[in-house]
Amino acid sequence: MNTDTLTGTTTDLGGKLKEGLGAALGDKSLQGEGKADQLDGKVQKGFGEARDAVEGTIRPVIDYARQFIHERPFAAAALGGVLGIAVINTLRGK
Repeated sequence: MNTDTLTGTTTDLGGKLKEGLGAALGDKSLQGEGKADQLDGKVQKGFGEARDAVEGTIRPVIDYARQFIHERPFAAAALGGVLGIAVINTLRGK
């Protein structure tokens, strides 16, 4: 869990409280603010969860690539060269 997820959850909860308080007091403006806060909180929480998912997926791949480069520098250089040539040929339309 990162700060975006935690902040989003807190904002969502605060929005629910505002909405409930607005309903109890009959204040439509406060209810609207509460609903807006809930939406903001859900968006931020979703962003945080997506960030966690990407980090959990990408981090092992990056770690493996670093280990490969460290253990086999010549093979990594050759692979980089082959990929570079493939990209250049693709961009040139060959």
